[in-house]
Amino acid sequence: MKDNIMIEQRFANQRGFSDHGWLKARFTFSFANYWDPKQIGFSDLLVINDDQIASGRGFGTHPHKNMEIFSYVLEGALEHRDSMGNGSIIKAGDIQLMSAGSGVTHSEFNPSSTQKTHSLQIWIVPNEENTKPTYQQHHIPNELKRGKLQLIISPDGENNSLYIRQDIKIYSGLFDGEEQEIFNIPENRYVYLHVARGSLKINDLIFNAGDGARIRHEQQLHFNHGQNAEVLLFDMRPIETNCPYM
Repeated sequence: MKDNIMIEQRFANQRGFSDHGWLKARFTFSFANYWDPKQIGFSDLLVINDDQIASGRGFGTHPHKNMEIFSYVLEGALEHRDSMGNGSIIKAGDIQLMSAGSGVTHSEFNPSSTQKTHSLQIWIVPNEENTKPTYQQHHIPNELKRGKLQLIISPDGENNSLYIRQDIKIYSGLFDGEEQEIFNIPENRYVYLHVARGSLKINDLIFNAGDGARIRHEQQLHFNHGQNAEVLLFDMRPIETNCPYM
């Protein structure tokens, strides 16, 4: 990456891919058997997995430790159970944040017998280790995201966002037709963009479903010309990677 490239696009077809039959997954960053030394997260953002889960299937009980794990359901639902005693259904439009802290086990399944689940699983490195595990879930109505970027996760839980143990703010937006938004990037911050579905222009660059971008040294982002677009924006510390496994 050259220093003068301020918006470094990563296209959907450049991601890793895994097909287990019941699970079809695209990996923005290195994960499981997909390894690319140039794609080991960005700042404190470590994982964006784009999962298509068949009806009645899912991830059995497994452990996590010292990771902020964020689930974003785009289509269908996920049934969540964990060792903290939580049991819930996460539906399209819901967000869930589990702080694994000192250790937690959980499972996630598609509860439908007929429909697939389309969801994003996102991992963020925490700024504290071995804390008490916590669980949060919240529904974000589409009208709050319509034509703008809505804060959904933040370090202090401002504006009814979910609280995360890291210096990161996460926004979600829906853009279609003439809807447009300008995001002013705070000074000395990095941004990562992920387009979950649809297409739109950002600073005159075209983004389609599954595309993303590392953004450094920009001041503003202009969102427009959306076609049923849903986008996530991560406002982060200006470091290149915080991968705990390196």
